[in-house]
Amino acid sequence: MQALVDRLLRDGVNLGNNILKVDGFINHQLDPHLTREIGKALARKFRDAGINDATKVVTAEVSGIAFALQTAIELDIETIFARKVRPVTMPKDSYTRRVNSPTKGQEVEIVLNPEYIGPQDRVLLVDDFLASGETLAALHDLVSQSGATVTGFGCVIEKSFQNGRRVLTPYGLPIVSLAMIQSMDNSSIRAVATPPELYRVPGMTAAA
Repeated sequence: MQALVDRLLRDGVNLGNNILKVDGFINHQLDPHLTREIGKALARKFRDAGINDATKVVTAEVSGIAFALQTAIELDIETIFARKVRPVTMPKDSYTRRVNSPTKGQEVEIVLNPEYIGPQDRVLLVDDFLASGETLAALHDLVSQSGATVTGFGCVIEKSFQNGRRVLTPYGLPIVSLAMIQSMDNSSIRAVATPPELYRVPGMTAAA
């Protein structure tokens, strides 16, 4: 998605230690037009990857919510987000998984309500970043506890120089991203739109 790449190169800030600051348009303040276009692009790429039967989009709070919701709107399906604090309204037998949070520097527990997801669901997982792959892998495990089937992974920004794609590849599912950060050396940012061949599993051709 070239508009996203252009915005990354213009407004993204390399803070060092592989930390990319995009607070002004991705994960703190949101650009509504860009957010809408991101949702459209993710939905289109999921369809291009042959995924046409999803019933839900799942993410983890909080930065992934806007993009999961906009993707769900484009696909005309529901979205559900894993909570990081269990509210008193959530059943005690909720699905839980612990995951490391790079921005918080500690493990957090993510929780899904079993009332809203089950074996009948086919699920797309969406997050703002793909870096280590830990969050999306944890979401896969969390959703699997419900008996639902995960059909694809999606993210807005992929740090291709980190291990995220390699962590997710063994699941054998399409991995969709819109922009790839190729390097973050010497305070610079090198980014490109994700090539289409990277979001199809081996042997898959574009959807008709």
